[in-house]
Amino acid sequence: MTISRSSGILLHPTSLPGPYGIGELGAEARHFIDWLSAAGQHYWQVMPLGPTGYGDSPYQAFSAFAGNPYLIDLATLRAEGLLAEADFAALPPFDAGKVDFGLQYVWRNQMLERAYAAFVGGAASALRPDFEAFKAAEQAWLDDYALFTALKDAHGGLPWNAWQPAVRDRQPEALAQARESLSAATERVKFIQFLFFRQWNAIREYARARGIQVIGDIPIFVAMDSSDAWANREQFYFDDQGQPTVVAGVPPDYFSETGQLWGNPLYNWDAMRTQGYRWWIERFQGSLKLYDVIRIDHFRGFAAYWEIPFPAETAVHGRWVPAPGHEMFAAVREALGDLPIIAEDLGVITPDVEQLRDDFGFPGMAVLQFAFGGGDFSVNDFLPHNLRENQVVYTGTHDNDTTRGWWVHAFEQEKHNFRVYTHSDPSEDTFAAALTRLAFESRAQLAVVPLQDILNLGTEARMNLPGTTGDHNWTWRYRAADLRPDLAAGLRALTEETGR
Repeated sequence: MTISRSSGILLHPTSLPGPYGIGELGAEARHFIDWLSAAGQHYWQVMPLGPTGYGDSPYQAFSAFAGNPYLIDLATLRAEGLLAEADFAALPPFDAGKVDFGLQYVWRNQMLERAYAAFVGGAASALRPDFEAFKAAEQAWLDDYALFTALKDAHGGLPWNAWQPAVRDRQPEALAQARESLSAATERVKFIQFLFFRQWNAIREYARARGIQVIGDIPIFVAMDSSDAWANREQFYFDDQGQPTVVAGVPPDYFSETGQLWGNPLYNWDAMRTQGYRWWIERFQGSLKLYDVIRIDHFRGFAAYWEIPFPAETAVHGRWVPAPGHEMFAAVREALGDLPIIAEDLGVITPDVEQLRDDFGFPGMAVLQFAFGGGDFSVNDFLPHNLRENQVVYTGTHDNDTTRGWWVHAFEQEKHNFRVYTHSDPSEDTFAAALTRLAFESRAQLAVVPLQDILNLGTEARMNLPGTTGDHNWTWRYRAADLRPDLAAGLRALTEETGR
């Protein structure tokens, strides 16, 4: 992948402002794109857009192909006649600065059910041909996802491996009965997905017309409780009861002394090989319908992955297992051509990971918050002068503290190293701007900065703390007034000055 010298902003759509408790794919998304354009940016990076479940993490979605219904813009549905003014008469007490996912689960799903009921009743009839075309085009994943969702609701929200054995094991007769008895529920799921993709495609077109491309994440692994795992059980390590025998994670590292126990099912690469890696080819095809550029989270897992026996309380007692990344990417390239992929190559990176990345020409990543640790920090690969052109540099990512927050909590040695390296002594108020400038001045072809750093926000605006759960993760939202014209003008000036 070749990237021209450019820059962009990292912001998940849930963090957009708006009146209904979470970011939506409507007016505020277009306003953000307009702001990006005014700021001279060429990329908008988002996290995975799939439907989230327990923990609300976009990296644990119910499907690797579906979209998140929470993002559907309700004002658009009202304009199309799928919702009425009366539907908005009694709004819950939304927090303008924070997503309440529990509230969204109840209220927004009720609103979407009303929209579907209106459609069934004849509203927005002009959408019907497009809906039928969508169902036909996306049948390969949509039928399984819709049935999975309907069955999950019918089983009180239990994970698929706790369902009645006949549907858990996808016995043909049981599936046929479920499709018949749950046909109304599956059709509703499909319609909601149609609404998501229709709105997301419109937002992408709006961005494309303004010279902005979307970088989107795909997690290397799928969620345990997902339609992907249920519908493709033979491609994972499951026992006869649908329980995983081994699960994914990472060993102890910078983020956690006991590692991270993600719990995702691990791929049975031998089974995938016998099918010519068809599942991966389809997954990349699906991702290219959502994004212009794909960032693969935990890329190193394609060279070797951390296998943890199930069950386990921590990720400490695992082992590295080789993965056929070269063979898989070669099959994908043969089927789809060269793909616009960014490799998230952070963490424990070994020569085989670097070889895999470089053999396919994927740009890797560098995070400047990691550049100033240790005693002899001059050899740190993430220092600006050590970066490569074919690389994407970040001040921080969704898993880091904000840059202002990082500076406040940094070790004194890290602060000393930064002062020595830059011959400067930034304050809490100026550090985020200083690190952003370092990213933009670097030789890395693409520089991406979280919006929180442009807004100079502290730890309260952190998106995620790895290895933790709770209502502090994934909930941050900016306010409409935060996107000031002077910030756009300043960012444009920096972008032009650094040739981005």
